[in-house]
Amino acid sequence: MEQKQVRRIGVLTSGGDAPGMNAAIRAIVRTATAEGVSVLGVRRGYSGLISTDFVELTSRSVARVLSLGGTMLYTARSEEMLSPEGVEKAANTCRYMGIDGLVVIGGDGSFRGALALAKQGIAAVGIPATIDNDIACTDYTIGFDTACNTAVEAVDKLRDTMQSHERCSVVEIMGRRAGHLALHVGIAVGATCILLPEREQDFESAVIEPIRLGRLHGRHHHLIIVAEGHGSASEVAAKVQSTTGMEARVTILGHIQRGGSPSARDRVIASQMGCHAAGLLMAGKAGRLVISQGGRILDCDIEDGLSRKKDLDQQLFEVAQIVCAAGK
Repeated sequence: MEQKQVRRIGVLTSGGDAPGMNAAIRAIVRTATAEGVSVLGVRRGYSGLISTDFVELTSRSVARVLSLGGTMLYTARSEEMLSPEGVEKAANTCRYMGIDGLVVIGGDGSFRGALALAKQGIAAVGIPATIDNDIACTDYTIGFDTACNTAVEAVDKLRDTMQSHERCSVVEIMGRRAGHLALHVGIAVGATCILLPEREQDFESAVIEPIRLGRLHGRHHHLIIVAEGHGSASEVAAKVQSTTGMEARVTILGHIQRGGSPSARDRVIASQMGCHAAGLLMAGKAGRLVISQGGRILDCDIEDGLSRKKDLDQQLFEVAQIVCAAGK
């Protein structure tokens, strides 16, 4: 069968924003337009796809977005896309607008939407972009490095006042279902302990005892990193204070971790992934996820990728146990 010529592709960003999304959009546009393929940007994710909220993208229109955080196409979560009727509307919009292929930039939920469209005959390719780095089929997701750097910079500044007042600081790091970000940040800032949703730890031995041992060794300030998915940072602080008598303060970094100009690593990987995604669609390949494995940009089947589960890097967790305990 003769391969259908690709004349127009679409691109959307969905779910939580991540630094580097704009770099991926830029790469998609420039890769496609270099081959004479036009690009439509879908604003506000799947909601925009259903309601036909489009903008034409050209090499010139993406010229200055490389260093910008967030997403120039905006993003939204679409409840309607969770229903068969919503998926059918989105697929019909693609057909109506003459979209021969769609690049979806986002996380797990975004890719489930892409898979649903693929089953409706819409050529779809996904690019992983989430600060949680929790997509199992890829080593890396766009935005993770920038979010790490942002959190580390914030905690380093917090440490200055923490030392001055001789208190325990409990910092909540984003990650509703995954502790990858908290683990990396905790090691980078030299936390007393790191609490993660993937690893159950005894509070007395993991938190209280290192604080006591640290005090015996002359340390008068302590830092606890709590992944959002582990539980309430306020409850952790209250437990520390009631058990040790040491003043404990909570800092929730929140959405500041999503913002800011993307790091060099995120710009480069996003550009690589964007070029690869556009190339897949123009080659007539669909139902794929662009992934990073062993430092190489590859792709895998969407359904296969979504079926996998990603655990913490056990070696990194063991490193944290060794280097972060204040009492050792």
